[in-house]
Amino acid sequence: MLDTKRYWFQSLETIIGRVFSLLPISPNGYTCLSGVFGLMGMYCLITQKLAWAIIFFFSGGFLDFIDGAVARNKNASTKVGAYLDTIFDRYVEGMIFFGLLFLPLPTIGLPAYAWIFLAMFGSIITTYAKAAAKEKELVNQELKGGLLSRGERLILIFIALILGLIYPDFKITVYLLIIIAVLSNFTALQRIYSAINLNKHGR
Repeated sequence: MLDTKRYWFQSLETIIGRVFSLLPISPNGYTCLSGVFGLMGMYCLITQKLAWAIIFFFSGGFLDFIDGAVARNKNASTKVGAYLDTIFDRYVEGMIFFGLLFLPLPTIGLPAYAWIFLAMFGSIITTYAKAAAKEKELVNQELKGGLLSRGERLILIFIALILGLIYPDFKITVYLLIIIAVLSNFTALQRIYSAINLNKHGR
């Protein structure tokens, strides 16, 4: 949903792009740094340093916002940069889910690792449904939208981690993972339906 509302953040993006363009770091450099912070956040989850994990993942997410803002400010957007940004996004999200496996999460309905798998699977299929629709030429433009796009997933994951810090029994964290698992797979189905429906109407 947030991926269709980029104009909400246009003013903020312009300011951030101008500020961080002053540093001698390329847009792709910021993208790579987001991956480094993702690795550090994953390590902190594995070692159960939750506060540090939150800081590193939040910083990585902010760097992911900066790379595009700097590229647009410098008029340096490239297909390679956009491709790298997408790849690093998937890696960092995978790092978060992998790190969650090492937290002492309780069983709620299913073992926590099952909810983590379903959440990650929904995330992958949501992204793949978009890529495959374009690859198979079902749509002319990038397929976006749906109830739980990457922006909403990351926000819910950050909230889940913060609540895990506040409530160390991690029950609320698992409930949020269940929500992500269910809604991300629902979003994948929304995008699959949209791709087929748009193609049916010849758009």
